[in-house]
Amino acid sequence: MLLRRLPFLFDPMIAVLLIATTLALLLPATGEGHAAARHVSNGGIFVLFLVNGMRIRRSEIARGIANWRFFGPLMLFVFGGMALAGVGFAALAGTFLPPLVALGFIYLGCLPSTIQSATSYTSLAQGNVALAVVGAALINIAGVFVSAPLFALLGGGGAGDIGSEAIFRIGLILVLPFLIGQAVQDKVIERVAAQRARIAWLDRAVIGLAVYVAFSGAVEQGLARLFSPADWAVLVALVLVLLALALGAAWSAGGLLGFPRGDRITFLFAGSQKSVAIGAPLAAILFPPESAGFVIAPLLLYHLAQLVLAAPLATRLAKSHH
Repeated sequence: MLLRRLPFLFDPMIAVLLIATTLALLLPATGEGHAAARHVSNGGIFVLFLVNGMRIRRSEIARGIANWRFFGPLMLFVFGGMALAGVGFAALAGTFLPPLVALGFIYLGCLPSTIQSATSYTSLAQGNVALAVVGAALINIAGVFVSAPLFALLGGGGAGDIGSEAIFRIGLILVLPFLIGQAVQDKVIERVAAQRARIAWLDRAVIGLAVYVAFSGAVEQGLARLFSPADWAVLVALVLVLLALALGAAWSAGGLLGFPRGDRITFLFAGSQKSVAIGAPLAAILFPPESAGFVIAPLLLYHLAQLVLAAPLATRLAKSHH
């Protein structure tokens, strides 16, 4: 009975993230092994974004652009409001936590929302599922182009040098495969749609590998020595407060904009959730191996927390509608 009340325990993504971080803590990839794992991870990221280009229909992108009254405010919330919240929490975290971890709050704020879970929980809460599918896809496409320069702008000197080399890697590993997927979409989209379950596991495997590589670098740099149990407690508390504020602000914004209940639910989940599917691969490209694990720590905790809270929240919204 208790397990039925805790559906998030059965979410495979939680298991993948926990396994990846635990494996990195116990058996981190180091030296040449770390370099090899990073190359494999980059190859997996390329394949993942190629498949994303194949499965996100161009018609959905066009519909999203046309529905500016909903997606305009959603984009501003995701890349504007959440990014500024990340800056504020980074300043607060900087008084307690290592600088790279504090910087991770800005990185978290600049990322797009999830596709799969935002859509799933919108459906569970009886929101506008079609709008969620289009919105999450559109935001993730924008995130490939927007997140890195936005982070460079807001992160200041702490963001490091996101110069021509990083831009080239983003173009080569994220943008190019996506554009290739869009180009060949008409020929393969039906076959790709038929492999939905396998593609979901491809998503999880690539994300898990990216997280493992990132945390291996952090462990090699002395994560246990630099990050005490008290630091973890502060980080968890800050992440939970940020998530609570994001959920409250997204729900309130949908009401102030006069959206009907179904659209407001979509805005809630698409606006407040953050994507480790973009965040972990992008971090592997942007940051050196010894830094990436520290920077994505707030993102991983936020992602786990949103999965834990989303299911009961969606269930409560669905019941309150009757």
